[in-house]
Formats: sequence, structure tokens, C-alpha cells
Amino acid sequence: MAACGLFRSLSSNFSTVLPLLTRSTLMCPSQLASKPYFGRTLFSSSRTSAALKFTDKHEWIRVEENGIGTVGISDFAQEALGDVVYCGLPEVGTQLAQNDEFGALESVKAASELYSPLTGEVVEVNTLLADNPGLVNKSCYKEGWLMKMTIGNPAELDTLMDEAVYEKYIRSMED
Repeated sequence: MAACGLFRSLSSNFSTVLPLLTRSTLMCPSQLASKPYFGRTLFSSSRTSAALKFTDKHEWIRVEENGIGTVGISDFAQEALGDVVYCGLPEVGTQLAQNDEFGALESVKAASELYSPLTGEVVEVNTLLADNPGLVNKSCYKEGWLMKMTIGNPAELDTLMDEAVYEKYIRSMED
């Protein structure tokens, strides 16, 4: 919760927050597990989050049975940004490598680049966000998704965090 207060106190200069959101070194799970935590949980339904994988830059991906991945930002990231007022998304057909910048979100107090969690091709973007970017805040794991992409290198999924490790990662940032 301390991080939320920090983010809310910032003006429009997101560059001060970005280092907190994009920590370059990821702590191993054993280091993170040693810190007790009794705060919020990220999800209301484990069924919704069972297939989610997260990046250290707070994007998530859910791989569907058809091999297409749906990409969005985490609840932690949307809270840090505040009310999203603009979503800049890539064109369908754009080829991305893992960690390539693919767009940006702007809020009333900050702007943040978006990074591809995996290598692949953009096959769909959420056109609802053009008229209603606030969906990212209201439903970041469902209606507020950003893009859908092919999975060019399935082995890259192993480099991402599952829900439990991501929760510990967030807690380590709030301490």
C-alpha cells in the first residue's frame, strides 16, 4: 500500500515511478518467500488467473487453447498509473520480439510504455480501448486486455512469472 500512496502523490512525471515498476533484477522465489505478507491479493478468482504469466514490467499474458496469447497489464500497474485516458496499441501484423516496446498507456498523472511478454505477431488489438481506455482500470484481466498475439517461441513462457511469484515480486517492491 505504501507504493500506491507514492504513485498517487506523483504528478505527471512517470519517469520517477518507472524504475520502481521496471526493476531490472528479479529476486529468486526463495528470497521473496521469506517475507511475510498479509495484504491484498491480485485476483478474485483463481480460475481467471490460472493461466496468467507476468513480466517484471507488469504485463501479463494468458495463452488460450488455440495457441494465441492475450496480453494486458496487471492490476498493480493499472493502480500505479491511475485513470487511463489513452491507449496506443500496435497494428495487426506487427512482429514483436520478447521485451519489444509495442505501445503506451497514458493516464491523468503518468505515461508508461508497454513491452511484449513474448515473441510473436499481433493478430488483434482491443478496439474498445480507443473509445473507452478506462476499461484497463475497470477490468484489466478481462475487458481491458490490450492485444492478442501468436506465440513464436513457447519456451519464452518459462521466463515469465506465475501468479504466486508475481505477488511476491510486487511485495518485494512495496517493502
